Amino acid sequence: MTTYTEKQVYLVCSGDLRLSANLNCWAAQAEMEDLLAKALALQGWTVKRAHDYDENKKHGFIDSQRMGIEVFKKIDTNAPLIVAESVWQYSHHVLPGLTTHKGPILTVANWSGQWPGLVGMLNLNGSLTKAEVNYSSLWSEDFSDDFFNKGLTEWLSTGTIKHDTNHVKSFDTVNIPVEDEEKGRLFGRTLRENKAIMGVFDEGCMGMFNAIVPDDLLHKTGIFKERLSQSALYAKMRTVKDEEAEQVFDWLLQKGMTFKWGTESLTELTREQTLEQCKMYIAAMRIADDFGCDTIGIQYQQGLKDLTATSDLVEGLLNNQDRPPVYSEAGKELYAKEALPHFNEVDECAGIDALVTYHLWKELGMPGENTLHDIRWGEHFSGDGIDDFVWLFLISGAAPPAHFINGYAGASSERQPPMFFHLGGGSLKGISKPGSLVWSRIYIMENALHCDMGVGDAVFLPEEETERRWQNTTPQWPIMHATLSGVSRDQMMARHQANHIHVVYATDTASAHRACRIKAAALEEMGIKVHFCGDVDHEGKKYA
Repeated sequence: MTTYTEKQVYLVCSGDLRLSANLNCWAAQAEMEDLLAKALALQGWTVKRAHDYDENKKHGFIDSQRMGIEVFKKIDTNAPLIVAESVWQYSHHVLPGLTTHKGPILTVANWSGQWPGLVGMLNLNGSLTKAEVNYSSLWSEDFSDDFFNKGLTEWLSTGTIKHDTNHVKSFDTVNIPVEDEEKGRLFGRTLRENKAIMGVFDEGCMGMFNAIVPDDLLHKTGIFKERLSQSALYAKMRTVKDEEAEQVFDWLLQKGMTFKWGTESLTELTREQTLEQCKMYIAAMRIADDFGCDTIGIQYQQGLKDLTATSDLVEGLLNNQDRPPVYSEAGKELYAKEALPHFNEVDECAGIDALVTYHLWKELGMPGENTLHDIRWGEHFSGDGIDDFVWLFLISGAAPPAHFINGYAGASSERQPPMFFHLGGGSLKGISKPGSLVWSRIYIMENALHCDMGVGDAVFLPEEETERRWQNTTPQWPIMHATLSGVSRDQMMARHQANHIHVVYATDTASAHRACRIKAAALEEMGIKVHFCGDVDHEGKKYA
């Protein structure tokens, strides 16, 4: 059996459940593993791949939970293990084996936006944290930089890596203005006492163990799940009349939204796909009303993806206060003049955040539209008054038009990539407008709900730079260029416990800081342990 002293590390890579995605992404994964092996060789270590390339499938990913369990049976549980990710991955493919692995674990991603490898690694990290599995993490563009190699040396010699997280300060270690704390706690107490319902259209999207909140933890916040089925959503869609879908579509056209249609449904967006999405929008609101839901999350994965067009246009509309009106079958307008906060990919942690943020921001006199994004990638940008690391936040379509430059008139719908969405449907695409932000992420650690939060800015980049970033990632999806105040790239990656980050606009910098403090107090009152990240003002000072 392999032992630590033999200077050999096992390597596994978790992949997608969808064959088309694994086929498209395999070349990038193979290149990344080659670079990683060379970096290890320079330190005198060899790599033993724990599972072979499959000649029949034409890729080398672990592509199911069963396969993952069988692979881990052949791995020495005491050996050092690397989980290498350059693609989106389903964490449950490897989580069972990782929960019983005794040797040091290192998750690694290539710093690239081409495929969602960084997103996949962050999802796995959040899942491991929730599962109380010890691990370390690294990331690199080409695995030759000092940051990576210093961290790799540390892990190979000690089994752990200590990253800089000095940007984090917990709520209970600081003082905030009394009026802010009282306002936040009153809001949190009221929500907890009045209670709210979270509608969940099938749980556990794409192996996101980190996105499932256990009922006992959720109930303490005053929020309760209504477990709904995607099959019920599809059935409700079939009861929506064609003319009702046309009315939603006409409303969007009148707002100036653009639909980039073609004729080949396998690769292009069609009018029929868009109208199917309009029916889903109506059906989702009717079901939410039937069950009295305050927030809902549609999974749109195994099952629904094989029945109908994607849910992403639907999700963006639900998250916008100004949206096409929807009526019950009896003619009553549903959620009139209000958004119905939607949490993409049934990320229940984001669902808590969406509900709290929407209603708290309205109470503070600011627009409450909010969304999650993937932390997809980022680079330093200099020019046009910016000299900072600019994150690229991207999501498949759930961002509300209120976030976009020119709103609906600046929004388009483009066919989702066939490798992920074979039945098509459009995104809700736009460029997020410049402005002050509050960002956050609720997660589970040590069997308790936590939240990291901070402030930042959505910034405007030149058209050619935006287009370059889109083309290097997924050009069909809505994009946000963001800077995070007082949080470096590596601090963010070292600390963040999810593939998703939650964002909401504030009126200006001062209101962002104040709203951040008030929201922190509200979450604390709901039993969620808050940690400020980066430069958040309190009483005119900043956390160091």
